[in-house]
Amino acid sequence: MGTPRDEDLPHYTWEDYKLWEGRWELIHGIPYAMTPAPSIQHQAVSARIDRMLQEALDESDDCQALLPVDWKIAEDTVVQPDNLVVCGEVGQTHLTKTPVLIFEVLSPATASKDTHTKFSLYEKEGVRHYVIVDPDERVAKTYSLREGRLIKQLDATKDNWRFDLGPCTIQFDFSRIWP
Repeated sequence: MGTPRDEDLPHYTWEDYKLWEGRWELIHGIPYAMTPAPSIQHQAVSARIDRMLQEALDESDDCQALLPVDWKIAEDTVVQPDNLVVCGEVGQTHLTKTPVLIFEVLSPATASKDTHTKFSLYEKEGVRHYVIVDPDERVAKTYSLREGRLIKQLDATKDNWRFDLGPCTIQFDFSRIWP
C-alpha cells in the first residue's frame, strides 16, 4: 500500500476552521491540533514574555502586544502565535496583517512545527523578528528578517536585545522570562 498523494488528502479552509471546536491551526489546508494544552512551564514563560512586551509597549500608540489570536494568512492558513506584536490598525476578531514580532514557546507537541513549518511561513510572510523560546534549554533563538530571510541574531539567555519594530523600538531583557 502506497502513501497518500497530496490530491488524496483533505484540504481545509478558513470556513471549515471557523466551525472547529478546540484550538487548531491550519497551514496550507492541513489542520494541526493544539493539544495537549501547554505545560505550566510553557505558560509561565509565555506570561512573562507578555508582561514584558506589554510594559515595553505601554507608551506606544502604534504597536500592541497580543496573546494567541487567529492570524489569517490565507484562506487555507490560520496560525496562533504564542506571543506577538502588531503595529498599526488591527481587526476586531482576527489578524490579517503580518505581526512585526513573534515569540513561539516550544513544547514537545509543537517544536517541529515551530522550528520548521512556522519558521518558513513567518519568513515568507515577512515577520520582522521571530523568537523561538526553548524553556527546557533556557535559550531564545532570535532571528531578524534581512533581505527576505530570517537570519539568526543570537541565542539569548540573559541578554538584553533591542527590537526595531518600525514605528518604535523596544528593549527586551531575556533574563526575565525564565521561571
